[in-house]
This record gives sequence, structure tokens and C-alpha cells, in this order.
Amino acid sequence: MKRFIILFILMFIAFATAGCVPHTTGETEVGVRTRKLSFFGPKGVEDRIYVQGATYFFLPFINDWHVFDTKLQNLEMTYSSMRGDRKNQDDLVFKTTDGNDISLDVIIAYRIDAAKAPYILQYVAKDDRSLRDTIVRTVARSKPRDIFGELKTEAFYVAEARETQSDKVKNVLQEILGPMGIIVEKVLTNDYRFNAEYTKAIEDKKVADQQVEKNKSAQHAALEEYKRKLEEAKGEVNKMVADADGQYLKDKIEADVYQEQQQLLAKAIEAEGIADAKGVREMNNALAGSGGETIVKLKIAEALQGKRIILLPVSEGGMNLKTTDINRLIETLGVKSLSGKP
Repeated sequence: MKRFIILFILMFIAFATAGCVPHTTGETEVGVRTRKLSFFGPKGVEDRIYVQGATYFFLPFINDWHVFDTKLQNLEMTYSSMRGDRKNQDDLVFKTTDGNDISLDVIIAYRIDAAKAPYILQYVAKDDRSLRDTIVRTVARSKPRDIFGELKTEAFYVAEARETQSDKVKNVLQEILGPMGIIVEKVLTNDYRFNAEYTKAIEDKKVADQQVEKNKSAQHAALEEYKRKLEEAKGEVNKMVADADGQYLKDKIEADVYQEQQQLLAKAIEAEGIADAKGVREMNNALAGSGGETIVKLKIAEALQGKRIILLPVSEGGMNLKTTDINRLIETLGVKSLSGKP
């Protein structure tokens, strides 16, 4: 009996082995096996990951096979029907915190945690499509509305404000989807749109702001031009002042030199005058002495020497034509004077 049982088991194993079919995983896929019937282990989802890029053989009918793609995937919800996850308008529509309607294009970048593939199969979704549509999409269309709706309308024009809210959305989605074996890598925002009336008001405001900025730029340019001309005028004035100062210094130097020359000349004239005065004083002193008269007579004699002088005396009411030899007279008078005779 024991031999029969062993033989039966061996025959069953041989038959089962001969009837195995291949199951493969792609380069980015992991496989999960489900035992419908098991002779040597528990039934149900096997807590084992069949790694990427391999082929495995299992018996049909008593085993199920599922694969999950672990590559990064993008769930794009957009206004355009030409792209995105759906071929119709699929953007997020909500109200801002100040009450304006807005629609926003959002991209959720996510991937599954390969280690949790058996858990995903058993408790979350049977395949990638149902995981995407039933789980990721449902959560991604609810929570982001609330978080992006915290912004005021004008904040959507500020990229930093949108990025801050995107990070908050990513963290919230990760808290929800992480336990399900889904890793949220990034939340991105694309285009956004307001209702027509508000868009028109925004455009008008932009035009007004542009005009204000244009006027400010013109005012700034005029101010800069004024500053430039003022600096040029200051430069010209400074140049004129410098030229005038230079001319003044030049004239002052020339005047100082001329004054110095005149002072030296005056001192020279004064010295010469003093010397002449001293000479005259000495001469006067000499003439005032006993020899002064003699010197005068000598000078007169020297002046008259060699000159012939004729006097025509007038007497008796008429001219006396008798001549007198003055030269001999002077000589005679001079000799007499020197001899001390009257």
C-alpha cells in the first residue's frame, strides 16, 4: 500500500511537472503567485516576490499569476482632451479661499513598492489599471482640491506658492497611499484657468500694472537722465571753477612775483636814493666848510675853462663898446683869491 501511494505521488508530480506553463516578468515588473490548491503549503496569495526579467513554471488551474509594473508612472489630469489620463476634460475644479472658481492641471508621479506587491494583490488591487483608476485616481482627485483651495486667487500667479502647496499634496497623498504599497514621488501643477469674468479682470489689471510699470520706468529714465545732466552740469561747473582757480593762482603767482620784483626795485631805488642823499649830504657838509668856496670856484673855473666870454657894459646911458677880457679877469680873480689877496 505504501508503495502504491508513493508511486501515485511520483506519477502525480511527473504529470504536474509535465503540465506546467511558463510565467514571465518584464524588466520593470514583479510577479505574485496565488495558490488555489496546495498539497504542500497554505492556499492564497504567496508572500513572495518574483523578481524582474525572469521566467517561472507553475501548474495551470491551481495557480494564478499577477504582475505589477514598478516603473514610475504619471497620472495626468488635464483640461485638454488631446493629452492626459482621459480623453475629455479632466482637470481639477475647485474654489480658492477667497471664493473664485479655478481649474488646475495636476500630474501625480507615483510607483508601487515592489516589496508590497503581494499585499497590493491581496488587499488593494488586482492589477496596475485597477490600482491606477480605483485607488490612485480617486484619492488624487479629492485631497488636492482641498489643499490647493487654501490659496488665494492671486497666489496662483506665484510659482513658489504653487510649489509649496504641491509639496503639501504630495505628503498628504503619501500618508494615504503609502500603507497601500504606493510611493508618491512628485506632484506637479501645470496650467490653471479662472472664470471668464475674473480672467478679464485679471487681464485688465495686468494691463494697468504694465502701464504703471511703464510709467515708473519712464519716470525712472527721466530721473536718471536728469541725474546724468546734473552730473554733466556739475562737471562743467567744476571745470570752470577749476579753470578759474587755476587762473587765479596763476595771476596771484605772477602778481606776487611782480610785487616781489617791485619791492626789490623799490628797495634798490631807496638804497640808491639813500646813497645819493648821503653823497649830497656829504657834499653839502664839505661845501659848508672852509674849503667849500674854493671847491665852488674850482668848479666854476673848470666849467668856464676854454670858453671866451665878452661883456659889453652899459654906462652913461648907452652901451660902452669897450671890451673886457673876462677870461683873464677870472684868472686874475682866481689867483688873487687863492693868494688870499682882495
